[in-house]
Amino acid sequence: MKIFRLFFSVTMLLFFAGGLFAQRNDRVSEAIEREPGKTFKVYVYEMKEDIARPAVYKTQKAFREADSLGVDFVLIHMNTYGGAVDAADSIRTRIMQSKIPTMVFIDNNAASAGALISIATDRIYMRPGSNIGAATVVDQTGEVVPDKFQSYMRSMMRSTAEAKGRDPEIAQAMVDPSFKIPGIIEEGKVLTFTASEAMRFGFCEGLAENIEEVLQVAGIENYEIVEQQFSWIERLIGFLISPIISGLLIMLILGGIYFELQTPGIGFPIMLAVAAALLYFAPLYIEGLASHWEIAFFIVGIILIAVELFVIPGFGITGVLGAIFVITGLAMAMVGNDGWDFTGVPAREIMVAFMIVIIAFFVSLTLSFYVGQKLFTQTSRFKGFALNTVQETESGYTSASAEMKSLLGKTGTAFTVLRPSGKIEVDNDIYNATALTGYIDKGEAIKVVKYETSQVFVVKV
Repeated sequence: MKIFRLFFSVTMLLFFAGGLFAQRNDRVSEAIEREPGKTFKVYVYEMKEDIARPAVYKTQKAFREADSLGVDFVLIHMNTYGGAVDAADSIRTRIMQSKIPTMVFIDNNAASAGALISIATDRIYMRPGSNIGAATVVDQTGEVVPDKFQSYMRSMMRSTAEAKGRDPEIAQAMVDPSFKIPGIIEEGKVLTFTASEAMRFGFCEGLAENIEEVLQVAGIENYEIVEQQFSWIERLIGFLISPIISGLLIMLILGGIYFELQTPGIGFPIMLAVAAALLYFAPLYIEGLASHWEIAFFIVGIILIAVELFVIPGFGITGVLGAIFVITGLAMAMVGNDGWDFTGVPAREIMVAFMIVIIAFFVSLTLSFYVGQKLFTQTSRFKGFALNTVQETESGYTSASAEMKSLLGKTGTAFTVLRPSGKIEVDNDIYNATALTGYIDKGEAIKVVKYETSQVFVVKV
């Protein structure tokens, strides 16, 4: 009786496991069995770089083309050590939303973010000697980040594995070193499978040496391969939207504006800033990431900063608002939101976008101050662009500040409207001035009450 019960339990376990396997491969198997003998169209694209925005761009393009071409399968040719979690999440989501059955061929490595993307596909195939796993989230220095980020990755790995009929505990063990699975992984170690181990535990459906062997192992006898192709414009877009290039363009935008403010007239710095802004926003706009309101935020921010610098003395609320508008416009242009709708946009993606912009902002300002000092004070060719000599009284120079200070307490009239800046007339001479409070209409009586930062301040009498 005990033998019968044991036999029955093992049979049911195998049946259940077989049910999971069939469920996991259902879409691929159904497509093959539905039209036996058909020449299937297989769309193949590579993922052999760090997982970042260019990889998201390639994936979006791949599935758009796959839908338009009416292909039967999408196959990812993967070899990656991982990358950004937000980019991996975007790719994972697009794969899982696909109505077309998906497969991945791990040519050598599917580490970290690559493991998450692989688990999201319907079938995983691996080259002998390849690996999948090690999905612990680390920073740029390789240090493990706080647990709140690990928790997010664990959740994604578990939910993705569950959705594809794979063991969620094994998926979690690829992230969490504190997770122990008897016979598979000890506590304190992060799980990484070899190809044969992945086969044994249901994280690989077959071994192959190349794409052709993958299709044969998958049971696709007759097939036509469609490989992803890029025009030079698409390659340029993919290059420009990478985080590093985006950060450099932001630095050029801000640096160009800074140097333009240090030199007279309109010259090369502002043209460089405009060119960098076009290179920054244009590819993001073409790809549907940047929208009109984000570009408008950036332009309004620049205008507010200009008003603060040239119209309103000091640096107050207008300048702060301008900086906020500029940073918001640049950051939100990187995020895949739909206008004001942020549904489905991970908070981490928004945070990373703001971090890229803020870091580029401060690095640009720091370098601009340093380079500007070196350029205008120590380089003879550019010394003429800035005033660096000391105009001493002994040399015959006089200060305009003495004349301006003599105006204190005097009365006159507003020569133009002061909103709040304008011109005043005192003792038949015209001076630039700023209303200390409110606006002053042309012709109204005024009194000079303060001289500060080379600026005359007046009030209405």
